Amino acid sequence: MDADLRCLITANECVVALIDHQPQMFFGVGSHERHMVMNNVVALAKAAKLFNVPVVLSTISAKSFSGALMPEIQEIFPDEIPIDRTNMNAWEDRSFRSAVTGFGRKKIVLAGLWTEVCVCFPVIDAIAEGFGVCVPTDACGDITTEAHERAVQRIIQAGAVPMTALQVMFEWQRDWARTETYDGAMDILKSHSAYGVGVRYAETMLGAREG
Repeated sequence: MDADLRCLITANECVVALIDHQPQMFFGVGSHERHMVMNNVVALAKAAKLFNVPVVLSTISAKSFSGALMPEIQEIFPDEIPIDRTNMNAWEDRSFRSAVTGFGRKKIVLAGLWTEVCVCFPVIDAIAEGFGVCVPTDACGDITTEAHERAVQRIIQAGAVPMTALQVMFEWQRDWARTETYDGAMDILKSHSAYGVGVRYAETMLGAREG
């Protein structure tokens, strides 16, 4: 693997690819609670925007079968037009591959539906071409738990690094003294994590005491 993933990832070396988070694909997800997958992919998308990481959005057969990209994701990137494909392996789509590689970055953070196909296939091909790939597996889903887990095992064997959506954000933030992204990261935690409940509580109690 040309891109070394033994070190922590940084925002300035990554590109994020979000693949096939569409209604029809969500219907088939049985490996996770669907709303949790949505929660996590939205957190990942917000983190990418916060840290100015390029994002490539892609759908499959949006008008004829799978429906448009979920609005919760699209509204984060209102000016980005998802690359619609017919092939299951996004890496085989020239427009998608050109978009991802066009930023000149060697590390890809990739999440999508379903894990065994639309995540697994492009991950393996990207790694074969020398890219380092991290997969926030909680922002992915498949028709069964076994299908998801076997796909994750396969991409690990190929050299991918499994992560969570929030772990990606934490690696990009790294230091809470980085004030330019601190508030944004905390807002994501408040909206998308159980830890955020505690943060809200602490802020409320401190505010009450100061009042």
